[in-house]
Amino acid sequence: MSEKVILIDDAGWGDLMLGVVIGALNPPDRRYMERRIPVSSFQPPNFENKKYLDDAVKIADEIVEVMQPDTETSFKVCSGYVLSGICRHLRERGFKVEEVEVTGELQEKVERGYIRWCEEMGVPAERLKDKRRFWTLLEWVAERPGLREKLVKTGWKSWKEKWREKAGLYIIQNGNDKKAV
Repeated sequence: MSEKVILIDDAGWGDLMLGVVIGALNPPDRRYMERRIPVSSFQPPNFENKKYLDDAVKIADEIVEVMQPDTETSFKVCSGYVLSGICRHLRERGFKVEEVEVTGELQEKVERGYIRWCEEMGVPAERLKDKRRFWTLLEWVAERPGLREKLVKTGWKSWKEKWREKAGLYIIQNGNDKKAV
């Protein structure tokens, strides 16, 4: 009898744009599902309130509902911060949970899910080929900052203090508009 396992991973946490994709894979039967935490959870005031952690827990409940694990099922969850609440929540529900580094099929599927989301929002596919997407996405936002900032994780301290200016957005300084350099 094969081990009953459900793997959970995320993609997009360290990316400038959009939210996070959370994927779950049941290796024995190849069932896969993914859900998205919206970018609004990474924007003020939701970011400061860590709404993304609550969203992740809701997704965990959906994974349980869809994948129907039994008491013999073990969850192997990526050790990333955005998934930390999932681990705690699943344990509280009585499941066995192990934090692991996820590689292979699930990681690839979740990454593809994040890339697909970027493409849906208009980022050209050829610009998403590099695994180090941060600069590519910053450049894409900077091409039309007034329109594209709504797709950015604007709750990040680094967005407010550094990257927003790099993207060429206007900042208010001493009551005057100033073009960011």
